[in-house]
Amino acid sequence: MSQTQPDAPQNLYAAREPVFPRRVSGAFRNLKWVIMAITLGIYYLTPWIRWDRGASLPDQAVLVDLANRRFYFFWIEIWPHEFYFVAGLLVMAGLGLFLFTSALGRVWCGYACPQTVWTDLFILVERWIEGDRNARLRLHRQKKWDLRKLRLRLSKWASWVLIALATGGAWVFYFADAPTLLVDLVTLNAHPIAYSTMFILTATTFFFGGIAREQICIYACPWPRIQAAMMDEDTLTIGYRHWRGEPRGKLKGAKKKPVATTATTSDAVAAGPVPVELAAPQGDCIDCMACVNVCPMGIDIRDGQQMECITCGLCIDACDDVMEKIGKPRGLIDYMALTDETAEQAGEKPKSAWTHIFRARTMLYTGLWSLVGVALVVALFIRAEIELTVAPDRNPTYVTLSDGSIRNTYDVRLRNKNGDDRPFKLSIKGDSALRLQLEGTPYHTVTVPADEMKLQRVYIIAPKGSEPALSERVVLRFWVEDTSNGDRAFKDTVFNGKGN
Repeated sequence: MSQTQPDAPQNLYAAREPVFPRRVSGAFRNLKWVIMAITLGIYYLTPWIRWDRGASLPDQAVLVDLANRRFYFFWIEIWPHEFYFVAGLLVMAGLGLFLFTSALGRVWCGYACPQTVWTDLFILVERWIEGDRNARLRLHRQKKWDLRKLRLRLSKWASWVLIALATGGAWVFYFADAPTLLVDLVTLNAHPIAYSTMFILTATTFFFGGIAREQICIYACPWPRIQAAMMDEDTLTIGYRHWRGEPRGKLKGAKKKPVATTATTSDAVAAGPVPVELAAPQGDCIDCMACVNVCPMGIDIRDGQQMECITCGLCIDACDDVMEKIGKPRGLIDYMALTDETAEQAGEKPKSAWTHIFRARTMLYTGLWSLVGVALVVALFIRAEIELTVAPDRNPTYVTLSDGSIRNTYDVRLRNKNGDDRPFKLSIKGDSALRLQLEGTPYHTVTVPADEMKLQRVYIIAPKGSEPALSERVVLRFWVEDTSNGDRAFKDTVFNGKGN
């Protein structure tokens, strides 16, 4: 009786195969260079743009001032209680991502995602130092670490560290005055948080862009798994025209000799098999692997749509270049929709690109995105330059003074959003018997410093025997007026009396 051997344990982990994309030129590669230059330029240069807001306010155009709890964006200033502006921008970013994915697939991932941009930059440096794909493959497969390999790797890693350091450094400049912080960093006088933040961002940028690369897009980023819900059969994405490219064959075998086979018909069954010569057709794909070799994700687009595809278009550039060289029409790999594939196979004319882009789903996302944007702009322009909040003292709700009058205490917070000091005059509207008194001054006007909030304690007094003193509760309105320009704001509250 034979004894069966137990099955060997299955290895559920596949070791990573390093991806070394080959250099390619074309329209999509040029577009990626332009977007890389614009996005990196914005990121690195924005903290150094100056914007005059007055003597008492920072002159950095874009600044997240955590110490004073402010966010400055050119002429716009966001206070902590106005966080809904930031939330609105995040909603717009999400809707924009839905819109682009619904219309053009993962174009954000392929062109503007920070992971893609910095990975492209790191690969560019790697290619400059180590050579193109074949040279980098040979260096990778070389087991012996001779002087040449050590020199090339150290040069590459040093360049990556400098790029990563500039990335982390640019980030911390958004949270403090950039020129001042730069001097503090160089002279080792900056806060430890600045150094620790730069170290963390330098390490993560080096690892994400230089080492992990496509692994971040495949395993760490959730968007590849969400994108399917944003796409439909009319979404333009990169595809391979298999009905035109298959069956594949090498270029030298494009013209195959006829092969003999047999064919029978119902009318000639009795006559026996009749030899018929049929030509073996070959598609336009010559299986040159150019599309695979330039792919930064290391996938084969000819296998169909895959989660890893970031629709960067480099495979289109590579394939079009090959098609031109062998005298075949461009577009074997192209941006297309599933409905285009069905139409082309049926010999029909596919829809235009604009028809795919401007359809009900994308127009809905565009409308929602625009609605949120318009709401934010309107809210930004109608917001007051002065604000006040009124908090009645609840313990006790009122105090009886020695002359029998009733006094309520309020904490009034006055916000001055202007770039200079402003005189604010307080007044009340309600029962005529009520009197206003400010703590620390006999006047009803206080000066609020530029771009600050002032806490002012205010007393409202009702004379003995007056209706507010005898009532349980009286509606009261606080008014504040900027005496320099006439701007006004109000807040409703109540005055608590003894009650009958």
